[in-house]
Amino acid sequence: MSVQPGWYVDPADTDTRRYWDGEGWLGAPIPVDAVPPDGPPPVEPPPAPVTPVAPAASGTPDPATVVSGGPPQPGPPPGYGPPPGYGPPPGYGPQSGADPGSGPAAGPPGWGPQGGPPGWVPPGGQPGWAPPPGHPGWSMRPPEPRPHGFVLAGYGRRFVARLIDFGIVFALNIVANGWFVWRWAQEWAPYWREIFRRAERGETSAEGLPLPGEQANSLLLVILLIAAALWLAYEVPAMAANGQTVGKRLMRIRAVPIAADQPLGMVRSLSRWSLLGLPTLFWYCAGIGLVLQLVDALSPLFDHPLRQALHDKRAQTVVVEVPHGVASTPSNDRNQPPGDTP
Repeated sequence: MSVQPGWYVDPADTDTRRYWDGEGWLGAPIPVDAVPPDGPPPVEPPPAPVTPVAPAASGTPDPATVVSGGPPQPGPPPGYGPPPGYGPPPGYGPQSGADPGSGPAAGPPGWGPQGGPPGWVPPGGQPGWAPPPGHPGWSMRPPEPRPHGFVLAGYGRRFVARLIDFGIVFALNIVANGWFVWRWAQEWAPYWREIFRRAERGETSAEGLPLPGEQANSLLLVILLIAAALWLAYEVPAMAANGQTVGKRLMRIRAVPIAADQPLGMVRSLSRWSLLGLPTLFWYCAGIGLVLQLVDALSPLFDHPLRQALHDKRAQTVVVEVPHGVASTPSNDRNQPPGDTP
């Protein structure tokens, strides 16, 4: 997912806020409680180049730092040389009887240890420069986003919460859909009895099987419509109010918008449910709806870094943990600046 450009809490330092241009951080950080300016920060002028200080002059000039016909040239700063213990491997040096000055030196002129002395500038950057995430030189794992200061909900909690919600919706269907399911099963009963009878005799012929009537298809459509309506009535209003169903409340997780810590509202909640609940109607078409729902349920396992399911991406929401002692209902302050992390 591509996060829109804007001022966000720096995941590496939650006390500051920085500008995200859609691909990386831009400009210097500001205090998290400061009001961010409109648009990106002004471009900072490049720092002045660091001029190395020449060593103190001595009475006798060093031949290594004097160029024939010119003034003495400054050499490396004091202490700038190979690290302690550095040296050629055993047997690597001037041959026996050779000039003591021959053979490989500790390093080429001006060579110094990695990292350099104070004031050393790494190639391609200024003092304090560090490679951004994804750069070949990046050696640390970027910090996990904390939308609005909350920890992202784990897959286990989300799975258990969804199982609880499915159990509740299934119980509601037993009450509201029980009679229709029983009538649909009666329509198919002669067909399955004949299938089992022929299987016991070892018969494989499918000729003459008693097929269910047209009423079976109508009953199945009614069953799916009622099931989808019960699911919508159970989930959408609860998610719109505080981002929690019964299962999410028991597992102490809730869904929040990426833009701000506020209730989802009916429009966002309905948009979120549509990718998850509406495919129930397509169970009528050879179970295609069940496949779509399975893909949506597994999608958080492959989304990084926000662990969004497909229905989360559509509604621009994330699922976070609710710490103990923190109210489950989000604040409804729509005037505060966005505080989420990309």
